Amino acid sequence: MEGLKMLSFVYHASLRMSRRYVSSGITNVVKNTKREEFTARLAAGPHLKEFLAKSTPPIELSLPDEEDPPPYVAASSAPALNNKVYLETYGCQMNVNDTDIAWSILQSSGYTRTSSVAEADVILLVTCSVREKAEQAIWNRLQQLGALKRKRSRSKGRLTIGILGCMAERLKDEILQREKLVDLVAGPDAYRDLPRLLMVAETGRQVANVLLSLDETYADIMPVQTSSNNVTAFVSIMRGCDNMCTYCIVPFTRGRERSRPVFSVLEEVRMLSDQGIKEVTLLGQNVNSYLDSTTAQGSGAGTPRLSRGFSTIYRQKQGGLRFVDLLDQVSRINPEMRIRFTSPHPKDFPDEVLQLICDRPNVCKQIHIPAQSGSTRVLETMRRGYSREAYLELVQNIRQCIPGVSLSSDFIAGFCQETEDDHQQTISLLREVSYNSAFLFAYSMRKKTRAFHRLQDDVPAEVKKRRLEELISVYREEADRVNRLAVGSTQLVLVEGPSKRSPLELCGRNDGNTKVIFANSPSLDHGAQVQPGDYCLVKITSSSSQSLKGRLLGPTTLQYSPAYSEL
Repeated sequence: MEGLKMLSFVYHASLRMSRRYVSSGITNVVKNTKREEFTARLAAGPHLKEFLAKSTPPIELSLPDEEDPPPYVAASSAPALNNKVYLETYGCQMNVNDTDIAWSILQSSGYTRTSSVAEADVILLVTCSVREKAEQAIWNRLQQLGALKRKRSRSKGRLTIGILGCMAERLKDEILQREKLVDLVAGPDAYRDLPRLLMVAETGRQVANVLLSLDETYADIMPVQTSSNNVTAFVSIMRGCDNMCTYCIVPFTRGRERSRPVFSVLEEVRMLSDQGIKEVTLLGQNVNSYLDSTTAQGSGAGTPRLSRGFSTIYRQKQGGLRFVDLLDQVSRINPEMRIRFTSPHPKDFPDEVLQLICDRPNVCKQIHIPAQSGSTRVLETMRRGYSREAYLELVQNIRQCIPGVSLSSDFIAGFCQETEDDHQQTISLLREVSYNSAFLFAYSMRKKTRAFHRLQDDVPAEVKKRRLEELISVYREEADRVNRLAVGSTQLVLVEGPSKRSPLELCGRNDGNTKVIFANSPSLDHGAQVQPGDYCLVKITSSSSQSLKGRLLGPTTLQYSPAYSEL
């Protein structure tokens, strides 16, 4: 019985399949017939050339020769009209330069600048994310602006608030969700997109662009300088960092290293020189690893050289124009313009860079060499690429190559796993080197960093505070001793403007970047008073750990100043 049921099932299944195949065959025949009819009708119809022959002559359009925007930046629409922007900057000099870039872009799109928060239609905060304290300052400021925004909406209409820079890159989601106060978030590589972002924000929608770029340097953007003294200026020559120190957030907020072409930097420096700027500081997160890879010529044609005893975790790029080539060309633009640079990495000080600094009178004899710690064990944990001994050898080499050089540094107190012995080694390094200036901070762990994922922030806050206070005390003691050595010397000073403490006194900086304060009453030998932007000779009469005070001798020039023999 079961066998008969099985035979019946197979028969009916076979019958259904046969019907399906027959039906499919009939359908295909119909489709083929229709396709042949359509092809025949198409062949008998008019051709494209017949339409072209009857059409009107083409209109030639003269289009501007403009490059397409980078793919990570959306095209903006019509420019803004009569929109007042208030810009507020926090953090390092790179952020100051970013503010100038952002304003240049906004200005070209029809925005106007205001120095009053109350008048602003748009408030943009250019932020820092290196330490928790810097971020907390922004959160506090947003609370103040929140009250202003609510009051403004009831009276004058909409107020747009935006967060730019490193904090925007690191905390985009949190910024947009926290109290719904912020309308716009733009990372360091998205400033070209600001006009479009603002137009979207004006519709009441929150908008963000925090994409990092592998090639954005804003090389074609001439920053609108916002410095108040019109004497000094900052020029960004590279962006990002490849060093990946365990504590540092910069590679995650500003991306990988990329450098502006030399011609772009030179063009900006020449423009500043023509405007009367007397001092330019070249900027970069790792400024002395600069590499213009658009050319194969230069001193970097072969394998790049590091400071003796230093190493790096990333593969070094070959060829191109390197920092020494750029510094050489920049310093030739105007012999009356001082050149500085910050912030360098100690690994990128080959002898040719030091020799150029020594030989070129307008390249300041002041070098920033961030140590971060005096303990080799901590330096290894930080992945700095050098030991205490290698660092001290570099300091000795710098002082031999550049007599009278001023040194500054950075230090972190209470890094992960730092012991009291490690701390004491940092104190001894401060005493041994005797820096003219130093920036000291307690360690603040940042998300995304290697330390956050691999290490424990195990030094208690009160211990960090004590160690930081001890480092500051030792640094000031040594800086006071170093500055006392300048008493009685004659210093070449670039006048920047009135002293903040007394309108009767002027303030400037010497070659070593130490602040010099003096009364604008020259000696009888010279007679002439000086103005901001002038070089002058000042006889140092007293000192502190932070500054020098002196007596004005009279105006001079950078090239022919006799003070250079004493610097």
